[in-house]
Amino acid sequence: MLFVCYPKCSTCKKAQAWLAAHGIAVQVRDIKENNPTEEELRRWHAMSGLPLKRFFNTSGQQYRALGLKDRLPTMSEEEQFALLASDGMLVKRPLLIGEEGACPGFREEVWASLK
Repeated sequence: MLFVCYPKCSTCKKAQAWLAAHGIAVQVRDIKENNPTEEELRRWHAMSGLPLKRFFNTSGQQYRALGLKDRLPTMSEEEQFALLASDGMLVKRPLLIGEEGACPGFREEVWASLK
């Protein structure tokens, strides 16, 4: 499984500890150093079954600075994917990606079901 995180994020640290405690082996990827590509984001979004807006880090400084709360509803999906791929700090983290599913944000009940 792939664990996409920001190492300084307390939620990411908590999620990584949870993964270790449950014996779940992951490949760790720093979202700031290695931002997901648009293609990856499209694939993960499709795997998640979630609305695209759930992939945005709504509590981040960049999200607020760009006024995305008001802009996202009027943006096309193409524009949203391009924006997410442009800056890893806009992407909700941590992300856990398995062979059959993807989950943005740390949600134990969902993470436990990913394979």
